[in-house]
Amino acid sequence: MAPFTLAHLSDPHLPPLPKPRLIELAGKRALGYINWTRNRHKYQRREVLDALVADLHEQAPDHIAVTGDLVNLAMEAEFAPARTWLDGVGPPDRVTTIPGNHDAYVRATFQRFGETFAPYIADDDGRIGFPAVRRRGPAALISLSSAVPTAPLMATGTLGRHQLNALEQVLDQLASEDVFRVLLVHHPLKSDARLKRLTDSAALLALLKRRGVELILHGHDHIHSTMWLEGPNGDIPAIGVPSASALAHGRYPAAAYNLFEIEKANEGWRCEQIVRSIDHGLQIREIKRTRVV
Repeated sequence: MAPFTLAHLSDPHLPPLPKPRLIELAGKRALGYINWTRNRHKYQRREVLDALVADLHEQAPDHIAVTGDLVNLAMEAEFAPARTWLDGVGPPDRVTTIPGNHDAYVRATFQRFGETFAPYIADDDGRIGFPAVRRRGPAALISLSSAVPTAPLMATGTLGRHQLNALEQVLDQLASEDVFRVLLVHHPLKSDARLKRLTDSAALLALLKRRGVELILHGHDHIHSTMWLEGPNGDIPAIGVPSASALAHGRYPAAAYNLFEIEKANEGWRCEQIVRSIDHGLQIREIKRTRVV
């Protein structure tokens, strides 16, 4: 039986940025717009994103996870194009998304992500809220939202006690099922960057140490990343991926996505990670293959 293949991409920061209205350029958005016009537009490129998605479609994964930051400044004009783009990635039964901090950039449009992408975040019963569980093949995708509006120059995330308590209940329920549990969260669970961290990561790490999952996928820091976190039956891989629209710049690598081939083996679960990345000629190639579970 062929492995179940889960694709993971993150942080498309959908380019180009629509022209903002003057009224929208206040507070945090003003700083974000300056950063976009001076820097980010040079390396967040639509042609990169389109090439990456085209290659992903050629690989024909069984399901696709997108871990946030679909938009940039959360302006009203950004959400409809982002929904059109996500529809092109795949239908809601084949694609799961969660919000990132840029999708909840300011309080004025905090609810827009949920309204715009409702079919892509709903759980198996059609409920909108986090945590959400979607069963696909042997996998149970568990979506969290760490996206909250923050002050200028801040990019932190927070889950909150209610979501953490609900997550513990979800993991309790899944413990009796023979499923490969994949946790989706935008912010990495460990970070040295105080202004970009998950503020209640300690509580989440403690919960996972008690209850466990098989795999954690995240975005946010725009780099290739694998961390090993303590679980009840061994270490849990937590894997991040670069921005899906990025040219290589500074310490940040070029756009990439991961494929995870998941299957049941004699000794339990087996999961192999395949990394596919873009080069300067907009060609995608495999750069790494390794077993993570």
